[in-house]
Amino acid sequence: MGTTTPPRTLAEALRARGDESLAGLLRARPDLLNPVPNDITQLATRAGTRASVVRALEHLDRFALQTAEALAVAPDPAPYGTLLSLLTGDGLDDGEQRDDAGAAVTAALPGALATLREQALVWGEDDRLRLVRTARELLAPSPQHPSPTGLGPTVAEATAGMSPGRLQEILAAAGLSATHDPVSAVAALSSLFTDRTRMAELLDTAPVEALSVLDRLVWGPPYGEVTPNPTPPVKWLRDRGLLLPVSTRTVVLPREAALHLRAGRAHRVPEPVPPAVAAAAERDPQAVDRAAASQAFTALATVEELLKLWNGGGPAILRAGGLSVRELKRTANALDVTEPIAAFWIELAYGAGLLASDGETDERYAPTPASDEWLDLPAEDRWTHLATAWLAATRTPGLVGGQDAKGRALSALGPELDRSAAPDVRRRVLALFAELPPGTAPDAETLLRRLRWERPLRGGPAASATAQGPAPTEGTDLRSRLALWTLNEAELLGITGRGALSAQARALLAEGEKAAAARLAPLLPDPLDHVLLQADLTAVAPGPLERPLADMLSVLADVESKGGATVYRFTPGSVRRALDAGQAATDLHAFLAAHSRTPVPQPLSYLIDDVARRHGHLRIGAAAAYVRCDDEAVLNEILADRRSTGLRLRRLAPTVLASRSDPGSLLEALRDMGYAPAAESADGDVLITRAGARRTPPRTPPAPVPEGPPVPDDTLLGAAVRAIRAGDTAATAVRKEPADAPSSNAPSGALPRTTPAETLATVQAAAMTGSTVWIGYVNADGAASQRVIAPVRVEGGFVTAYDHTADEVRTYPLHRITGVAELAEDGKG
Repeated sequence: MGTTTPPRTLAEALRARGDESLAGLLRARPDLLNPVPNDITQLATRAGTRASVVRALEHLDRFALQTAEALAVAPDPAPYGTLLSLLTGDGLDDGEQRDDAGAAVTAALPGALATLREQALVWGEDDRLRLVRTARELLAPSPQHPSPTGLGPTVAEATAGMSPGRLQEILAAAGLSATHDPVSAVAALSSLFTDRTRMAELLDTAPVEALSVLDRLVWGPPYGEVTPNPTPPVKWLRDRGLLLPVSTRTVVLPREAALHLRAGRAHRVPEPVPPAVAAAAERDPQAVDRAAASQAFTALATVEELLKLWNGGGPAILRAGGLSVRELKRTANALDVTEPIAAFWIELAYGAGLLASDGETDERYAPTPASDEWLDLPAEDRWTHLATAWLAATRTPGLVGGQDAKGRALSALGPELDRSAAPDVRRRVLALFAELPPGTAPDAETLLRRLRWERPLRGGPAASATAQGPAPTEGTDLRSRLALWTLNEAELLGITGRGALSAQARALLAEGEKAAAARLAPLLPDPLDHVLLQADLTAVAPGPLERPLADMLSVLADVESKGGATVYRFTPGSVRRALDAGQAATDLHAFLAAHSRTPVPQPLSYLIDDVARRHGHLRIGAAAAYVRCDDEAVLNEILADRRSTGLRLRRLAPTVLASRSDPGSLLEALRDMGYAPAAESADGDVLITRAGARRTPPRTPPAPVPEGPPVPDDTLLGAAVRAIRAGDTAATAVRKEPADAPSSNAPSGALPRTTPAETLATVQAAAMTGSTVWIGYVNADGAASQRVIAPVRVEGGFVTAYDHTADEVRTYPLHRITGVAELAEDGKG
């Protein structure tokens, strides 16, 4: 597969690769597959486009990127030794105290170069390394786009347009002989700056102040401003070409001079080895697992409480989408958490498909039918469902409260919270956790440093400007902020415990949901079937309750406090709520007696009986609304109460009052006045209100926003490589020119043009002789292509042939074949 002559173009270098190497390129850069290139030349062209090269550079680690940056400032082509010296220096001391990383760079450079070659960013043999032209344009220094190396333009680039007389003056000041033309003058000056001995002798004559100027420019930026009358040190440097003019007020330190001052290094600090993630603390692995399991249980309880809170219909949706600040604050108060944490739980439930929009005219958020199925799962399966949804979600709750690029506020459940890099960052952070011994909590700063080394170009200032949300700490780029949010969210969700990765999370990452659920199940507390009733009208649940018990108790009592144990308080309003839901006083007494480990306190029994006695004494229906009561004294009391003035009540009969308010408002107003009315139907029957029956139509969870084209599988890669090889065979096949054909000026690779009669005759001859021909073909969509076919049968206006391009037998209409040409003997296959 290799060739005796070195490749002259990227296409030739790709053509010399094996199928496995081409598949590796397409796997590393999946954008090259959309659509599948017709041949190797098209693949090379696409690999050199700006968008594709930028995407490839963004996925390089810091040392591979530094290698590419060094090649961008090296001669083109550059031998391996030149590249190595740019990364390690020339071995001469530049006066700066630093650790010698030369051995590490020497060891790591072959791997970095192999990565660049695999991704088609570098091609050529070791003695002629070439950076793809687009990558060189992106990474090479320019006034508009300074290089990360801090180097400036070469002498030849900086002196372009300079007068020959000025060049001769610089040569004379530098102690060089005059030349006959500008090209040789530039070459002489470049030779001086690259000669260590002569350059050192020149700098030995420089004033101390001039050396100080060079020290400020040597590591970049290499540009400086000067006045029309520069100081003597600057004038000394300018006269000798050590500072070259860019404009009337700007000078630049040429690249060759800077490299001499840097001892030949392109980068101040090469980073060939990824930074190690340091341990912040060592903890007992079992304690970590227990802490994570406890937090996982809390996470489940919080999501269940959120679903219960929005069970009867959640908050309204803003016109622009999302949750209002007021509703977020109200939800946070109800969950007893801060607003950012409430945003996380809301987004988690939404991403897991448990919450969605109901799609009604008055659009609101509500639980989905899938939430009922989720609630019926065992606790460990509910947790793995949440954890898996979190890992894959591109929605980023940490952005809530920030602003988008147009200065608009980002709201929870809003449309602008997707960040495609989030799943990759989450998984990478957890993978770094998993590399540490069990029970080890990593240091956050070293973890961020590792992430920045792995993807130095991802989520820089430009990316962070798109969502200027509050950064948790000093990390300002999007990738670092995502990592910090991941640390916080993983702790909230029970992925980590006390800062270390739990065993159940390790199982989830390595083995899947079933293994994680099996690890978590023994660590979760068993639900209880009882509570402890107390004389102060409270009930204490010493642990998680079974679902029927918890559901009934949430209707009969209000949650007063949470923690290791949950405290419920019975109030007249909560008891009335249970009666409104269809329970009778006898049912409530029986329920409490059956589920309490302590006797039912007398005050609680009195409370239930008292509320039940008054419940439904007043009846409210629709007139607009009316109040009916058999006790005239109660109606007289209501009319005499000043608080009823706004209801605009009037007596229709001794036992009936009418109001202009709607029944719901009238019902709430009388309850606020201390009465216990009940709603009734048109037939006079009491209306029972049951909590939480609102559900959205079936909804699918929000689809993650992909970061780019999906990574192709092996089947697609194999088919793509075969198609590219076959297309390349067709594109590079050597055609046999007819003996009587005049010399043609048609470009190489152009579709052949023959008359229909010539096409039919040539194809029939090929079918009889079993030879292979090259055709131009236009499909039904008007797309033209070149194909190499071996005709088998020609009849009825169609040719059936083995298509080498598609590697299968196909049938082509003859009227769609634009032309045909025989292949030369050495062009077959």
